[in-house]
Amino acid sequence: MFVVYFLENKNVLLNQLLKRVPSVGEDITIKGRKGKVSSVESIDEKKFHVQVIFEKVKKNTLIVDNSKKKKR
Repeated sequence: MFVVYFLENKNVLLNQLLKRVPSVGEDITIKGRKGKVSSVESIDEKKFHVQVIFEKVKKNTLIVDNSKKKKR
Protein backbone atom coordinates (compact mmCIF):
# COMPACT_ATOMS: atom_id res chain seq x y z
CA MET A 1 0.00 0.00 0.00
CA PHE A 2 1.25 3.45 -0.97
CA VAL A 3 0.29 6.94 0.20
CA VAL A 4 -0.33 8.98 -2.96
CA TYR A 5 -0.63 12.78 -2.84
CA PHE A 6 -2.32 14.29 -5.91
CA LEU A 7 -1.04 17.84 -6.52
CA GLU A 8 -2.01 20.63 -8.89
CA ASN A 9 0.88 23.12 -8.95
CA LYS A 10 1.65 23.21 -5.19
CA ASN A 11 -1.92 22.60 -3.97
CA VAL A 12 -2.78 19.20 -2.52
CA LEU A 13 -6.04 18.05 -4.11
CA LEU A 14 -6.33 14.59 -2.63
CA ASN A 15 -4.30 12.03 -0.74
CA GLN A 16 -5.18 8.36 -0.91
CA LEU A 17 -3.91 5.00 0.25
CA LEU A 18 -3.60 3.00 -2.98
CA LYS A 19 -2.32 -0.42 -3.96
CA ARG A 20 -0.94 0.90 -7.27
CA VAL A 21 0.75 4.23 -8.04
CA PRO A 22 -0.53 5.95 -11.23
CA SER A 23 1.92 6.18 -14.12
CA VAL A 24 2.93 9.22 -16.19
CA GLY A 25 0.42 10.03 -18.96
CA GLU A 26 -2.42 8.10 -17.34
CA ASP A 27 -5.92 9.65 -17.52
CA ILE A 28 -7.37 10.31 -14.08
CA THR A 29 -10.54 11.80 -12.58
CA ILE A 30 -10.37 13.65 -9.26
CA LYS A 31 -13.43 15.34 -7.76
CA GLY A 32 -15.26 15.15 -11.10
CA ARG A 33 -12.45 16.85 -13.03
CA LYS A 34 -10.61 15.03 -15.82
CA GLY A 35 -6.86 15.30 -16.08
CA LYS A 36 -3.57 13.61 -16.90
CA VAL A 37 -0.66 12.63 -14.70
CA SER A 38 2.34 14.77 -15.65
CA SER A 39 4.94 13.44 -13.20
CA VAL A 40 5.36 11.00 -10.32
CA GLU A 41 7.91 11.74 -7.59
CA SER A 42 8.94 9.24 -4.92
CA ILE A 43 9.41 10.81 -1.47
CA ASP A 44 9.86 7.66 0.62
CA GLU A 45 9.32 3.97 0.01
CA LYS A 46 5.61 4.46 0.63
CA LYS A 47 4.99 8.16 -0.22
CA PHE A 48 4.50 9.48 -3.75
CA HIS A 49 3.70 12.95 -5.10
CA VAL A 50 1.70 12.86 -8.34
CA GLN A 51 1.45 16.08 -10.40
CA VAL A 52 -1.86 16.37 -12.29
CA ILE A 53 -2.75 18.71 -15.17
CA PHE A 54 -6.50 19.24 -15.55
CA GLU A 55 -8.42 20.00 -18.74
CA LYS A 56 -9.81 23.50 -19.04
CA VAL A 57 -13.52 23.75 -18.23
CA LYS A 58 -15.61 25.51 -20.85
CA LYS A 59 -18.40 27.53 -19.33
CA ASN A 60 -21.52 27.94 -21.43
CA THR A 61 -22.89 31.45 -21.49
CA LEU A 62 -26.65 31.70 -21.63
CA ILE A 63 -28.22 33.78 -24.34
CA VAL A 64 -30.96 35.96 -22.89
CA ASP A 65 -34.10 36.36 -24.98
CA ASN A 66 -35.45 39.83 -24.28
CA SER A 67 -38.29 39.62 -26.83
CA LYS A 68 -40.64 37.92 -24.35
CA LYS A 69 -40.28 40.63 -21.69
CA LYS A 70 -42.86 43.37 -21.41
CA LYS A 71 -41.72 46.67 -22.77
CA ARG A 72 -42.50 49.71 -20.67
